[in-house]
Amino acid sequence: MTQASLDTSGTRPAVRLERHLPDPPAVVWQAITDRAQLKAWFPCDVIVEGDRWAVGASISFPFPPEVVDMTLTGTVLAVDEPALLSYTWGEDEVLTFELFPDGEGTRLVLTDQLRGSWAARNAAGWDDCLDRLAGLPAQPDAWRRRFAAYSAAFEPEIGPQEGPPADRLSRADRPNPGGA
Repeated sequence: MTQASLDTSGTRPAVRLERHLPDPPAVVWQAITDRAQLKAWFPCDVIVEGDRWAVGASISFPFPPEVVDMTLTGTVLAVDEPALLSYTWGEDEVLTFELFPDGEGTRLVLTDQLRGSWAARNAAGWDDCLDRLAGLPAQPDAWRRRFAAYSAAFEPEIGPQEGPPADRLSRADRPNPGGA
């Protein structure tokens, strides 16, 4: 796990996570934009209008029904292949992926601008997702441990943290930023 950090310098708080990946940015770009590759690590399906990442394109994010009956929508905000991808995720979040060459690999930086009360749950979920992107094995009860640690770290600065809804607590260890 790489520790997520909290950024409160903008108009809304954001969690920021980094991972070093052994592949070059062009390969990592495919992992964050190709629908089939996203299914291996992202918490839901990602369907981009016209199958093309372009500024203004609509995106839908249907979650697996066994996780939660929900589909979020979004809009592509920025595309600079293979360095930057940014889009809205639902009504309250902006996800930004930055890819930096790092030796023969890539330093991936994920920033999730969100409601302050979601910071700990999303940081814990993105930690799990990025671990899967990096090819690390799933850790039992990882989400709960991470959520507790992030809640303790973030609450003094931005207030109480929301976990998953009570009817989804048994699914809390699934890799999912929303804790669904």
